[in-house]
Amino acid sequence: MYKSCFFALVIIFSSKLFAQQIEPNNIQIARDQWGVPHIFGKTDAEVAYGLAWAHAEDDFATIQTSFLAGKAMLGLLKGKEGAQVDYVVQLLRAKELVDARYEQDISPEFKTILTAYCLGFNQYAKTHKKEVLVPELFPVTPKDMLAFSVLQLAISSGADQALKSIFEGKVAILEEFKPGGSNAFAFNSSKTADGKVYLNINAHQPLEGPVAFYEAHLNSEEGWNILGALFPGAPSILHGVNENLGWAHTVNYPDKLDVYQLEMNPANPKQYKFDGIWIDLEEKMIPLKIKLGGLLPIQVKKAGYWSKYGPTAITKKGTFSIRAGALDEIRALEQWFKMNKAKNYTEFRKVLEMGAISGYNLVYADKRDTIFYLSNGKLPLRDPSYNWRGTLPGNTSKTLWSAYHPISDLPQVLNPASGYVFNTNHSPFNATASSDNIIETNYDKTMGYETWNNNRSVRFMEQVAPLEKVSFDDFKRIKFDLQLPKKLAFFTNTDSLFLLDEKKNADIADLIRILKNWDRRADTASIGASIFTHTYYKLEQQLKKMGIVYGILTLPTARAALLETKNHFNKYYSSVNVPYGQYQRLIRGEKSLAVAGMPDVLAAMHADPYKNGQIKAKQGDAYIALVRFGKDGPEIESINAYGASANPKSPHYTDQMDLFVKQQTKKMTLNKAEVLQQAKRVYHPQ
Repeated sequence: MYKSCFFALVIIFSSKLFAQQIEPNNIQIARDQWGVPHIFGKTDAEVAYGLAWAHAEDDFATIQTSFLAGKAMLGLLKGKEGAQVDYVVQLLRAKELVDARYEQDISPEFKTILTAYCLGFNQYAKTHKKEVLVPELFPVTPKDMLAFSVLQLAISSGADQALKSIFEGKVAILEEFKPGGSNAFAFNSSKTADGKVYLNINAHQPLEGPVAFYEAHLNSEEGWNILGALFPGAPSILHGVNENLGWAHTVNYPDKLDVYQLEMNPANPKQYKFDGIWIDLEEKMIPLKIKLGGLLPIQVKKAGYWSKYGPTAITKKGTFSIRAGALDEIRALEQWFKMNKAKNYTEFRKVLEMGAISGYNLVYADKRDTIFYLSNGKLPLRDPSYNWRGTLPGNTSKTLWSAYHPISDLPQVLNPASGYVFNTNHSPFNATASSDNIIETNYDKTMGYETWNNNRSVRFMEQVAPLEKVSFDDFKRIKFDLQLPKKLAFFTNTDSLFLLDEKKNADIADLIRILKNWDRRADTASIGASIFTHTYYKLEQQLKKMGIVYGILTLPTARAALLETKNHFNKYYSSVNVPYGQYQRLIRGEKSLAVAGMPDVLAAMHADPYKNGQIKAKQGDAYIALVRFGKDGPEIESINAYGASANPKSPHYTDQMDLFVKQQTKKMTLNKAEVLQQAKRVYHPQ
């Protein structure tokens, strides 16, 4: 009875949301042989509706979980753990920001897109009631979608890590909503053997969950025709390729967030000094609903605080606030939608000037032979007299920034003479050949851009340097490379593993010899890759407990780690000579395949402990699209780690795995007639 009334309210609410009627019969969802949805409609709104429906068919639970987090209702699904997330979400005030800015900041055009997506998602819930996780989530509204996007970008900016640090580990890190790494590179006709423009879109994301990429093709008669990948709950492609251009994102690390220590009033612990005046902290009791087992939800309240700087925490060590550009912006999804529809670099550049996306590198290419790199961010204009990498004084308007650098201020490279641009989550000041690189000292130091290289950037340079021209085979070989560079560039120096003397360490001499003879490739036949990767994970775990991110590995620590590795392989395999593919597996459901890759090779893979001494691939090479632009438009190949569907009953739950582990791709197209001719199923979202 309750659910019936609830869903009736959904219909009433949805009809009020959207004056323009969406007619599902006008929308076609064409599933290709891989189950990838190609969504066709006369209007952009119809396509957004179809996207919501198709994605819900494939991963309804994950989209619901995402919106539950955005609405601070995760406690109703995940109990106390979810309630911790709900507290952080409300402390960040994403919903209040959206409520305050929605009418003025979001264009009428994009409101239509958001509303249509909500209609499709809510209608799917209405017709699939048994799949609904928490009925109170519905109806999902455009504001809910924007609030979740604010949350995601705040996490990407480090808000959750900062709060965890402030609360001394008492606040949950929202790991499942965090972005990963990625590779991106582009070559124009001056560097390619066939005179075409190449673009590599290579996300290193979790293979499942709220930030795992979903592949879709969106095509309307209003000029929207793009293939690429998006996160659950996004109403458009986040990186991909349209008929004229494409782009890839990678995670970047400029200073996106500031932490302030407030000067508190000794006579009143809830007052802080600002420009010589004592001001009351804003205090509000944050409601948290928690469902425990099969019991009815209980509601508790926890105090939340805010200062002029932003979300605030009172701790034994002091009172701290955080501030980030991501907490001052709701237009990111609209910017991505407009990027989808750009027809050339001039239009694309104008969209970038919105400055609404708070982070991410961008590598761009188009059919007109333009390539472009940008280390994007919503970065404040800061007073250079302060150390913005440290904790800042929270008692002065001098540290309370309110304006941002325009896109023209940010590190970028357009059409370098070298003919290529690239990024692998490393320094923006190494984005192309050394002779064409931009210079760090020309940029505002308060933006705090990263200056390091990593193994992937070093290896990319090793491979490109000897090539006068790059063939498409070269391009794919570089992308799928499994080789560590000659000189390792891990954040923690691992050289000590290779410096141990086998004569002085007889009990692990066999492992030392394996590592010294290892070719440093992460292919499935490699025994050295098994030894190194297991040891690397143990060292990473140990150093993380010690709070060490950068450092030099000592010989005693290296010895202890190798001894643990020997014990592990002898316990589970009765030998240390274990091929990597036997140790590392790509697993979904009943399917388990040997998979190559390790942390920080170009074909990267990170894994978690599994069972029987194995590790299970978790994050790394995920969605990959390889694009060649000629005069007639793009030729596209793509692959996803598992398949198009997260439904274990679907034939597309695991059907891309075999191609993925062989580093092979599937052909894709933007041509509607070709899609419909080859489609395995064409239907309407109803």
